[in-house]
Amino acid sequence: MRIGKLEVNNPIALGPMAGVTDWAFRTVCADLGANITVTEMVSSRALVYRDKKSAGLLKKNEGSLCGAQIFGNDPAIMAEAAVLALEISGCDFLDINMGCPMPKIANSGDGCGLMRTPELAGDIVKAVTQAVDVPVTVKCRLGWDKGSINVLDFAKRMEDNGAAMITVHGRTRAMLYTGVADWDMITKVKQNLSIPVIANGDIVSAESALKCLKRTGADGIMIGRAAFGDPWIFEQTKAALEGKPIPERPPLKERIELAVRQFQLSEQDHGEHIACLEARKHFAWYLRGVAHSSYYKNQISSMNTMEDIYRIAKDIVRELQ
Repeated sequence: MRIGKLEVNNPIALGPMAGVTDWAFRTVCADLGANITVTEMVSSRALVYRDKKSAGLLKKNEGSLCGAQIFGNDPAIMAEAAVLALEISGCDFLDINMGCPMPKIANSGDGCGLMRTPELAGDIVKAVTQAVDVPVTVKCRLGWDKGSINVLDFAKRMEDNGAAMITVHGRTRAMLYTGVADWDMITKVKQNLSIPVIANGDIVSAESALKCLKRTGADGIMIGRAAFGDPWIFEQTKAALEGKPIPERPPLKERIELAVRQFQLSEQDHGEHIACLEARKHFAWYLRGVAHSSYYKNQISSMNTMEDIYRIAKDIVRELQ
């Protein structure tokens, strides 16, 4: 598969998720087979206004093709922000968020709100593609709600205005993350476009990834919430796509070691305090399904230092293996 001039083998993507897919987590997922990663979404206006916190979200990870994702609804500001995002990050491509369903984003006309103004969305893609010399991609949903599913016309408009790839989450904005993703609509999008289409939604295992690709004919798949605490899903999915046996998740000791490595990377990126706050949710995710882990999850919820992380990790391995 090609994204513009970029060649991608095994197009398995980690979905961009605010507050989750920071540089540390993207690095871990890329090491395990996520061949496409995307930063957390960054406000175009915040970038143009030189907000340091927003710029800090754009750190490019190694080990994968990495895209910088921005959001906004003004073509000129989006174009300027795209240039800045690439200058800051050195990313391989620029992704435009047209799929975020959160009310504070979508109700302002950003994210999935752009699916209600397809002409403006097209103008944004055109402005951004003219401003940067890397491929420009788009992530969207099926539409605003079940009464206004417009993804077929919308996606074609994005292609016509220069998008090099589109990722479709098979839900409407109104569905948020509930219900069942409509893979059949993604099939129709794929049949209607000549650029690559990435399928997103309800891909929770290597088996469901294969099923989705077979059903939709999509060029690749994007995994989101299923990767929480389980970056091995990329290793498993990669093996499945290559026709190899799907490996088991490693034993608890190795899983905890990887979690600690992620938190060490986070400390490098954010400093100890923020890394520990971020680790509280990630560490709990790594313990999902582990019997008798509630005691340690309570301890995790109040971690403040890296020493806390090391102590809890050591106790988990000793007591729960």
